[in-house]
Amino acid sequence: MTTEEQSFFEESAFERSDFEHSETPPLSGVPSALKALIEAIIYVAEDPVTVDQMAAVIEDFDRAEIQKALAELLADTQAGARGIEIREIAGGYKMFTKPEHHELVRRFVKSLTPPLRLSMAALETLATIAYRQPVTLPEIQAIRGVQGAGVVKTLLDRKLINTAGRKDVIGRPILYRTTREFLVQFGLGSLQDLPSMEEFEELLKSSFGEGKTTLPAATSAPVDGSASPENSESFDQSETETPSQPDGA
Repeated sequence: MTTEEQSFFEESAFERSDFEHSETPPLSGVPSALKALIEAIIYVAEDPVTVDQMAAVIEDFDRAEIQKALAELLADTQAGARGIEIREIAGGYKMFTKPEHHELVRRFVKSLTPPLRLSMAALETLATIAYRQPVTLPEIQAIRGVQGAGVVKTLLDRKLINTAGRKDVIGRPILYRTTREFLVQFGLGSLQDLPSMEEFEELLKSSFGEGKTTLPAATSAPVDGSASPENSESFDQSETETPSQPDGA
């Protein structure tokens, strides 16, 4: 081998070595395979997925690695020209459409299936429970001035509220509180994220007017197609209310 040939092969070997070293993992150290796994799990899940749920099935990585990958995945999906993003909500993680696409997606989904509908009375009752929970039916009726048993039943059927034991007073009335589904529907991470009662009432009036109204969705529509037929029931006639009667009337 001549000196020129030896020099040529040495330079080629150096260039190959330099190329191979350029294909290094990301500076963050988070494997792309782990991020892909997490993204797939969140995509197929109907409800927000917790870190514990992910750690239970992703056996090759520990909890700290999963949390680090999640943080990167959230940043990845929230940046750039992507139609969806992953957000932390109700103690877990869920995919949503980007806020800037929300109105168009809402119109598209509405064209496919009827939206979940509640009356203004149901929304007002839900607000009362959300801001005063746990609260009893007599307390709700005293606040709103109407009989609300039918409305409460509708909210229970929609899984927006559930029972929270009984109040330790005469008659031991049932206590009601909001559920995780309530947080998901309103796009809240926790009850601490609720706006003020006045802001909530103004939102209802400005957005939904009077009579039948659509339950406010999260800031953006969930990717999993939550507007499915089983979640698209029409306004329940059992929500009809009558004014509360004073005792002894």
